[in-house]
Amino acid sequence: MKKLLSTWYALLLVAALVAPPGAAELVTVRGEIVDLGCSLSKGAAGKGEDHAACAMVCAKNGDPMALLTDDAVYVIEGSYAADKNAKLLDFVAKKVEAKGSISERDGKLYINVAAMMVQR
Repeated sequence: MKKLLSTWYALLLVAALVAPPGAAELVTVRGEIVDLGCSLSKGAAGKGEDHAACAMVCAKNGDPMALLTDDAVYVIEGSYAADKNAKLLDFVAKKVEAKGSISERDGKLYINVAAMMVQR
């Protein structure tokens, strides 16, 4: 019995050391889906309904897209950015609510979107 418990404890320890750190916390972020390049270079002219057609062309080209909030820009990565933004196309130039994990690299914020819906 002692040997069995020792084996179990050893397996649990190995699993804890090998397993990735706890799952990233999902947060909710609200904002507009924009083309990152146009949003940064054109300011207010690079967002909104007037820029929707241009943003859609950029999205279909696979250009980096972002979630623009009142106080931050989150570059979209993960499955929503895969395959030339295929899962993102229905949300381009729209106000959305996105759930995902946030990270920061090289001074930029990123969101790996798990779910997204248009704000009503």
